[in-house]
Amino acid sequence: MSIEIVNESGVAVDEESIVSVARFALDRMEVSPLAELSVLMVTLESMEELHQQWMDLPGPTDVMAFPMDELDGRRPDAAEASSALLGDIVLCPDFAAGQASEAGHRLDDELRLLTVHGVLHLLGYDHAEPEEEREMFGLQRRILSEFTDAAIDAERRSRRRNADDRVLGAVGLDEPARSDDGNGADRHRGS
Repeated sequence: MSIEIVNESGVAVDEESIVSVARFALDRMEVSPLAELSVLMVTLESMEELHQQWMDLPGPTDVMAFPMDELDGRRPDAAEASSALLGDIVLCPDFAAGQASEAGHRLDDELRLLTVHGVLHLLGYDHAEPEEEREMFGLQRRILSEFTDAAIDAERRSRRRNADDRVLGAVGLDEPARSDDGNGADRHRGS
């Protein structure tokens, strides 16, 4: 899965985290691994222009999704794997920072939420009607929860691996099982 990220917002963000949550959401939605996605982060002014141009609404917004027409009427999560350009997700970190503050969490958390929201829009989900909103927001919560659980589990495994490596190093078991005797011949360590 190809995910390109470009930050033109002037705000420092954890780009790796945004790519990770986008990839996680696409995997959970069973989107073809051949799919391509673009994530662009823009300034308030740029987002305001896009919002006015495409939605005919004043002021900036947090996220916009621009699906591509290359899907030939097929959803990118169709059973048959094929290359598909999903489209673009445009995020506005400055706008998202205010929302994060109001919600009582970090900007990176808000940007992950908005990324998943954008992915779902690219896949055809919407929240214009109450039933659609329940479905989309429920799916968004589930994906974010699973992503958080997976990240916590990966961190736990990494800490355990590091602790194991320190113990093995302390007892000398981190050395290679064979060593070169200087004459090009390998010798086995005695046991």
